[in-house]
Amino acid sequence: MSVQIVEVKNTNQRKKFVDFPYKLYKNNTCWVPAMRADELGAISPDKNPAYDFSKAKFWLAYQDGQVVGRIGAIVNDLWISKIGKKIGRITRMEFINNFEVVKRLFETAECWLKEQGMVGAMGPLGFSNLDHSGLLIEGHEYIAVMASDYHHAYYQSHIEKLGYTKETDWLEFRITFPEALPEKSLKISEMIKKRYGLKILNFNSRNELEPYREQIFKVFNDAFVGLFGTFRLPDRLVKFYINKFFPALNPRYVKVMLDKEDELAGFVVALPSLSVALQKAKGRLLPFGWWHLKNALEKPKEMDLMLTGVKPELQKMGGVSLLMNELWKTANDEGIRFVETTGMLEDNKVAIQLWKSFDHIQHKRKRCYKKMF
Repeated sequence: MSVQIVEVKNTNQRKKFVDFPYKLYKNNTCWVPAMRADELGAISPDKNPAYDFSKAKFWLAYQDGQVVGRIGAIVNDLWISKIGKKIGRITRMEFINNFEVVKRLFETAECWLKEQGMVGAMGPLGFSNLDHSGLLIEGHEYIAVMASDYHHAYYQSHIEKLGYTKETDWLEFRITFPEALPEKSLKISEMIKKRYGLKILNFNSRNELEPYREQIFKVFNDAFVGLFGTFRLPDRLVKFYINKFFPALNPRYVKVMLDKEDELAGFVVALPSLSVALQKAKGRLLPFGWWHLKNALEKPKEMDLMLTGVKPELQKMGGVSLLMNELWKTANDEGIRFVETTGMLEDNKVAIQLWKSFDHIQHKRKRCYKKMF
């Protein structure tokens, strides 16, 4: 049967675009759905500040009157300015196991990118590095974490058949926290604190965390701007992400490091694992989604490490280890032994070496592909 490609232009089509993965992964126990309202907001120009510096188009694929695939394409001017190349982004592609569907979707996205003057495409990449990034190519037997993505295993061969090749990979780890930290580790931590005048702050309420929200993103920008796929987030986008992520945080799992001038120098943001709760919620807070999420936040069994950032000058001086030691104390107090990381670039040796110092497995790998036109 022929494949029809339809551009997403109105609210009803956006809802179909967002709803398609729920059908595609309906019986998959490892897929974790995003909240539908968040996804709708991300692809709506009137709600997502990334459209201040980006253009984007989205399409649906139909066969026999049924949605069988989707894809998006983004031209991100801030990222293009940073890398000095007119490379577009392929985003949010999902499809049935049918190469003709895949081919038509990618041809449509590539054609639009060429019309915008792009000379190539990378993906999957979202509007920023806090958006959907990377195709899962290893670890399909493990449940996804909230801040990562799950994809069917057949995606890889279809995409590579279209001429896309590896640009870079992200690695994900599953950490087993020890019941006690080595005495040597604790002594080194105290020595680092004294030498550099550092201190760690813990939080018990969102009100205590409130004064540090913007400062966390300032350090985030400084720490991440040199990494692949990133760019300095503008203020409006920072506020968008603060409003999206901070209401879901459990303040006990956020640690902040201050330098000797009491300026924020680093942070770690973790969450009790919400994967199973999000599956039960099915992408909606109502009628009972909020209850599943509340239970997971208040009665944690595992932890997801969402984001870690340290000022560049402190990254090789043990700053991350200080934050992780403090996070371990909280996890230990609450009986949490297992921690899932989000993706780390395969060439980020400092971060990867930190996780390898714990009992761990490297169980997932996500890939960004590239194709020059």
